[in-house]
Amino acid sequence: MRFFRNPNVDFVGMRRYAFIVSGALIVLSLVTLLVRGGPRYGIDFTGGTLAQVHIDGKIDIGKIRQAVFDAGIKSAEIQNFGSPNDFLIKYKEEVDASDLVKALKQSLGVDIRLDRTEEVGPRIGQELKKKALLALLVGLALMLIYITFRFDFKFGVGSIFALFHDVFITIGIFSLLNKEITIPIVAALLTIIGYSINDSIVVSDRIRENLRKLGKVIVLPKFISTVNRSLNETLSRTVITSLTTLIVLISVLIFGGPVIFDFAFALTVGVIVGTYSSVFVVAALVVEWTQATHKGRR
Repeated sequence: MRFFRNPNVDFVGMRRYAFIVSGALIVLSLVTLLVRGGPRYGIDFTGGTLAQVHIDGKIDIGKIRQAVFDAGIKSAEIQNFGSPNDFLIKYKEEVDASDLVKALKQSLGVDIRLDRTEEVGPRIGQELKKKALLALLVGLALMLIYITFRFDFKFGVGSIFALFHDVFITIGIFSLLNKEITIPIVAALLTIIGYSINDSIVVSDRIRENLRKLGKVIVLPKFISTVNRSLNETLSRTVITSLTTLIVLISVLIFGGPVIFDFAFALTVGVIVGTYSSVFVVAALVVEWTQATHKGRR
Protein backbone atom coordinates (compact mmCIF):
# COMPACT_ATOMS: atom_id res chain seq x y z
CA MET A 1 0.00 0.00 0.00
CA ARG A 2 1.46 3.35 -1.07
CA PHE A 3 -0.08 6.68 -0.12
CA PHE A 4 2.04 8.59 -2.66
CA ARG A 5 3.29 7.45 -6.04
CA ASN A 6 6.93 8.42 -6.57
CA PRO A 7 6.91 11.60 -4.45
CA ASN A 8 9.65 14.12 -5.13
CA VAL A 9 9.35 16.72 -2.36
CA ASP A 10 12.42 18.84 -1.61
CA PHE A 11 12.36 18.32 2.18
CA VAL A 12 16.01 19.25 2.61
CA GLY A 13 15.50 22.45 0.63
CA MET A 14 12.68 23.43 3.00
CA ARG A 15 14.72 22.80 6.14
CA ARG A 16 15.25 26.52 6.91
CA TYR A 17 11.49 27.06 6.95
CA ALA A 18 11.16 23.99 9.18
CA PHE A 19 13.75 25.44 11.57
CA ILE A 20 11.70 28.66 11.76
CA VAL A 21 8.50 26.73 12.53
CA SER A 22 10.22 24.55 15.14
CA GLY A 23 11.96 27.55 16.68
CA ALA A 24 8.68 29.46 16.91
CA LEU A 25 6.92 26.52 18.60
CA ILE A 26 9.78 26.04 21.08
CA VAL A 27 9.89 29.77 21.90
CA LEU A 28 6.10 29.83 22.35
CA SER A 29 6.31 26.81 24.66
CA LEU A 30 9.17 28.37 26.64
CA VAL A 31 7.38 31.72 27.02
CA THR A 32 4.16 30.00 28.10
CA LEU A 33 6.01 27.92 30.69
CA LEU A 34 7.86 30.99 32.01
CA VAL A 35 4.66 33.05 32.25
CA ARG A 36 2.83 30.27 34.08
CA GLY A 37 5.80 29.46 36.32
CA GLY A 38 6.38 26.03 34.83
CA PRO A 39 4.03 23.15 34.00
CA ARG A 40 0.79 22.89 35.93
CA TYR A 41 1.31 19.71 37.92
CA GLY A 42 -1.60 17.57 39.09
CA ILE A 43 -1.97 16.20 42.60
CA ASP A 44 0.12 13.20 41.53
CA PHE A 45 3.12 15.52 41.86
CA THR A 46 2.01 18.32 44.19
CA GLY A 47 0.18 16.24 46.78
CA GLY A 48 -3.41 16.70 47.89
CA THR A 49 -6.87 15.19 47.46
CA LEU A 50 -9.04 14.77 44.40
CA ALA A 51 -12.76 14.12 44.84
CA GLN A 52 -15.10 13.39 41.94
CA VAL A 53 -18.70 14.01 42.98
CA HIS A 54 -22.11 13.74 41.32
CA ILE A 55 -24.69 16.31 42.42
CA ASP A 56 -28.39 15.66 41.86
CA GLY A 57 -30.13 18.70 40.44
CA LYS A 58 -28.80 21.85 38.84
CA ILE A 59 -26.42 23.74 41.15
CA ASP A 60 -24.40 26.81 40.17
CA ILE A 61 -20.67 26.16 40.42
CA GLY A 62 -20.31 29.39 42.40
CA LYS A 63 -22.52 27.97 45.17
CA ILE A 64 -20.45 24.78 45.21
CA ARG A 65 -17.27 26.86 45.48
CA GLN A 66 -18.71 28.82 48.41
CA ALA A 67 -19.88 25.63 50.15
CA VAL A 68 -16.40 24.09 49.77
CA PHE A 69 -14.87 27.29 51.19
CA ASP A 70 -17.26 27.19 54.15
CA ALA A 71 -16.19 23.58 54.77
CA GLY A 72 -12.67 24.89 55.55
CA ILE A 73 -11.04 24.28 52.17
CA LYS A 74 -9.51 27.53 50.90
CA SER A 75 -7.33 26.22 48.03
CA ALA A 76 -9.92 24.16 46.13
CA GLU A 77 -10.03 23.92 42.34
CA ILE A 78 -13.50 22.99 41.10
CA GLN A 79 -14.41 22.12 37.53
CA ASN A 80 -17.09 20.30 35.57
CA PHE A 81 -16.14 16.76 34.64
CA GLY A 82 -18.09 15.26 31.76
CA SER A 83 -21.71 16.13 32.54
CA PRO A 84 -23.13 19.30 34.17
CA ASN A 85 -23.81 17.29 37.34
CA ASP A 86 -20.29 15.87 37.77
CA PHE A 87 -17.50 17.88 39.36
CA LEU A 88 -13.84 17.46 40.24
CA ILE A 89 -12.74 19.07 43.50
CA LYS A 90 -8.98 19.27 44.12
CA TYR A 91 -7.52 20.63 47.34
CA LYS A 92 -4.42 20.47 49.56
CA GLU A 93 -6.03 20.70 53.01
CA GLU A 94 -6.13 17.54 55.13
CA VAL A 95 -9.88 17.03 54.88
CA ASP A 96 -11.29 13.59 54.17
CA ALA A 97 -13.32 13.48 50.93
CA SER A 98 -16.27 11.76 52.64
CA ASP A 99 -16.37 14.50 55.30
CA LEU A 100 -16.33 17.12 52.53
CA VAL A 101 -19.30 15.43 50.83
CA LYS A 102 -21.26 15.41 54.12
CA ALA A 103 -20.57 19.12 54.56
CA LEU A 104 -21.65 19.88 50.99
CA LYS A 105 -24.88 17.90 51.40
CA GLN A 106 -25.72 19.88 54.51
CA SER A 107 -24.81 23.22 52.95
CA LEU A 108 -26.41 22.76 49.52
CA GLY A 109 -29.38 20.65 50.62
CA VAL A 110 -29.10 18.19 47.73
CA ASP A 111 -28.03 14.57 47.36
CA ILE A 112 -24.32 14.23 46.52
CA ARG A 113 -22.52 11.01 45.56
CA LEU A 114 -18.75 10.51 45.92
CA ASP A 115 -17.70 8.63 42.77
CA ARG A 116 -13.92 8.72 43.10
CA THR A 117 -11.24 9.94 45.45
CA GLU A 118 -7.44 10.07 45.23
CA GLU A 119 -5.00 11.13 47.92
CA VAL A 120 -1.27 11.79 47.48
CA GLY A 121 1.09 13.06 50.19
CA PRO A 122 3.40 15.98 49.31
CA ARG A 123 6.52 13.89 49.91
CA ILE A 124 5.28 11.13 47.60
CA GLY A 125 4.35 13.78 45.01
CA GLN A 126 7.88 15.21 44.98
CA GLU A 127 9.32 11.72 44.70
CA LEU A 128 7.04 10.93 41.75
CA LYS A 129 8.10 14.19 40.06
CA LYS A 130 11.79 13.26 40.36
CA LYS A 131 11.19 9.73 39.08
CA ALA A 132 9.12 10.98 36.13
CA LEU A 133 11.89 13.40 35.10
CA LEU A 134 14.51 10.67 35.56
CA ALA A 135 12.47 8.29 33.38
CA LEU A 136 12.36 10.86 30.56
CA LEU A 137 16.11 11.63 30.80
CA VAL A 138 17.13 7.95 30.97
CA GLY A 139 14.92 7.21 27.98
CA LEU A 140 16.58 9.97 25.93
CA ALA A 141 20.09 8.87 27.00
CA LEU A 142 19.48 5.23 26.05
CA MET A 143 18.05 6.31 22.69
CA LEU A 144 21.18 8.39 21.99
CA ILE A 145 23.45 5.44 22.81
CA TYR A 146 21.45 3.04 20.64
CA ILE A 147 21.23 5.30 17.59
CA THR A 148 24.90 6.28 17.84
CA PHE A 149 25.85 2.60 17.94
CA ARG A 150 23.39 1.58 15.22
CA PHE A 151 23.86 4.49 12.83
CA ASP A 152 26.11 7.47 13.51
CA PHE A 153 26.61 10.07 16.25
CA LYS A 154 25.14 12.78 13.99
CA PHE A 155 21.94 10.77 13.59
CA GLY A 156 21.89 10.14 17.33
CA VAL A 157 22.12 13.82 18.21
CA GLY A 158 19.57 14.74 15.53
CA SER A 159 17.11 12.12 16.78
CA ILE A 160 17.50 13.13 20.44
CA PHE A 161 16.99 16.79 19.55
CA ALA A 162 13.83 15.76 17.66
CA LEU A 163 12.60 13.84 20.73
CA PHE A 164 13.30 16.81 22.99
CA HIS A 165 11.54 18.99 20.39
CA ASP A 166 8.44 16.72 20.44
CA VAL A 167 8.19 16.41 24.23
CA PHE A 168 8.89 20.10 24.93
CA ILE A 169 6.30 21.32 22.42
CA THR A 170 3.71 18.88 23.82
CA ILE A 171 4.37 20.16 27.36
CA GLY A 172 4.23 23.73 26.04
CA ILE A 173 0.83 23.14 24.44
CA PHE A 174 -0.43 21.64 27.72
CA SER A 175 0.82 24.74 29.53
CA LEU A 176 -0.76 27.03 26.91
CA LEU A 177 -4.14 25.28 27.42
CA ASN A 178 -3.61 25.23 31.21
CA LYS A 179 -3.85 21.43 31.34
CA GLU A 180 -2.31 19.44 34.18
CA ILE A 181 0.75 17.21 33.94
CA THR A 182 -0.15 13.96 35.71
CA ILE A 183 1.26 10.42 35.83
CA PRO A 184 -0.82 9.35 32.77
CA ILE A 185 0.53 12.37 30.85
CA VAL A 186 4.11 11.33 31.72
CA ALA A 187 3.23 7.88 30.37
CA ALA A 188 1.95 9.61 27.21
CA LEU A 189 5.23 11.56 26.89
CA LEU A 190 7.24 8.32 27.16
CA THR A 191 4.97 6.78 24.52
CA ILE A 192 5.60 9.80 22.27
CA ILE A 193 9.36 9.26 22.68
CA GLY A 194 9.01 5.62 21.61
CA TYR A 195 6.73 6.47 18.69
CA SER A 196 8.89 9.33 17.42
CA ILE A 197 12.17 7.43 17.68
CA ASN A 198 10.68 4.52 15.75
CA ASP A 199 9.85 6.85 12.87
CA SER A 200 13.29 8.48 13.05
CA ILE A 201 15.00 5.07 12.93
CA VAL A 202 13.06 4.08 9.80
CA VAL A 203 14.12 7.30 8.06
CA SER A 204 17.73 7.01 9.30
CA ASP A 205 17.95 3.39 8.17
CA ARG A 206 16.82 4.27 4.65
CA ILE A 207 19.34 7.15 4.49
CA ARG A 208 22.13 4.82 5.63
CA GLU A 209 21.20 2.20 3.01
CA ASN A 210 21.25 4.77 0.21
CA LEU A 211 24.46 6.42 1.44
CA ARG A 212 26.29 3.09 1.21
CA LYS A 213 25.87 3.25 -2.57
CA LEU A 214 27.87 6.50 -2.66
CA GLY A 215 31.02 5.02 -1.16
CA LYS A 216 33.12 6.39 1.71
CA VAL A 217 33.88 9.79 0.19
CA ILE A 218 31.12 12.29 0.95
CA VAL A 219 30.23 14.63 -1.90
CA LEU A 220 27.81 17.21 -0.52
CA PRO A 221 25.43 17.59 -3.51
CA LYS A 222 25.07 13.81 -3.81
CA PHE A 223 24.74 13.47 -0.02
CA ILE A 224 21.89 16.03 0.08
CA SER A 225 20.20 14.43 -2.92
CA THR A 226 20.42 10.99 -1.26
CA VAL A 227 18.93 12.26 2.01
CA ASN A 228 16.08 13.88 0.09
CA ARG A 229 15.41 10.72 -1.90
CA SER A 230 15.41 8.64 1.29
CA LEU A 231 12.83 10.93 2.92
CA ASN A 232 10.59 10.63 -0.15
CA GLU A 233 10.96 6.84 -0.20
CA THR A 234 9.77 6.55 3.42
CA LEU A 235 7.08 9.25 3.11
CA SER A 236 4.20 6.86 2.37
CA ARG A 237 5.10 4.66 5.32
CA THR A 238 5.36 7.67 7.64
CA VAL A 239 2.02 9.17 6.56
CA ILE A 240 0.10 5.87 6.65
CA THR A 241 1.44 4.97 10.12
CA SER A 242 0.62 8.40 11.51
CA LEU A 243 -2.86 8.55 9.96
CA THR A 244 -3.89 5.12 11.27
CA THR A 245 -2.63 6.07 14.74
CA LEU A 246 -4.46 9.40 14.62
CA ILE A 247 -7.73 7.73 13.60
CA VAL A 248 -7.62 5.66 16.81
CA LEU A 249 -6.60 8.64 18.96
CA ILE A 250 -9.32 10.91 17.54
CA SER A 251 -11.86 8.17 18.23
CA VAL A 252 -10.66 8.03 21.85
CA LEU A 253 -10.85 11.84 22.09
CA ILE A 254 -14.46 11.82 20.88
CA PHE A 255 -15.81 8.70 22.58
CA GLY A 256 -13.34 7.93 25.39
CA GLY A 257 -14.78 10.34 27.95
CA PRO A 258 -13.11 12.94 30.18
CA VAL A 259 -11.04 10.48 32.25
CA ILE A 260 -8.80 9.53 29.32
CA PHE A 261 -9.19 12.72 27.25
CA ASP A 262 -5.95 14.47 28.31
CA PHE A 263 -3.92 11.27 27.80
CA ALA A 264 -5.29 10.85 24.27
CA PHE A 265 -4.84 14.58 23.60
CA ALA A 266 -1.14 14.42 24.60
CA LEU A 267 -0.61 11.44 22.29
CA THR A 268 -2.41 13.20 19.43
CA VAL A 269 -0.20 16.28 19.74
CA GLY A 270 2.88 14.07 20.08
CA VAL A 271 2.09 12.00 16.99
CA ILE A 272 1.53 15.12 14.85
CA VAL A 273 4.66 16.89 16.08
CA GLY A 274 6.67 13.63 16.01
CA THR A 275 5.73 12.92 12.40
CA TYR A 276 6.75 16.45 11.43
CA SER A 277 10.10 16.19 13.28
CA SER A 278 10.93 12.80 11.75
CA VAL A 279 10.61 14.24 8.26
CA PHE A 280 11.86 17.81 8.72
CA VAL A 281 14.10 17.90 11.81
CA VAL A 282 16.32 14.79 12.06
CA ALA A 283 17.56 14.68 8.46
CA ALA A 284 17.83 18.50 8.31
CA LEU A 285 20.13 18.55 11.35
CA VAL A 286 22.27 15.78 9.88
CA VAL A 287 22.58 17.74 6.62
CA GLU A 288 23.51 20.95 8.48
CA TRP A 289 26.11 19.09 10.56
CA THR A 290 27.59 17.40 7.47
CA GLN A 291 27.79 20.72 5.62
CA ALA A 292 29.52 22.36 8.61
CA THR A 293 32.12 19.60 8.91
CA HIS A 294 32.80 19.54 5.14
CA LYS A 295 32.94 23.25 4.52
CA GLY A 296 35.39 24.05 1.76
CA ARG A 297 35.29 20.51 0.33
CA ARG A 298 33.59 19.38 -2.86
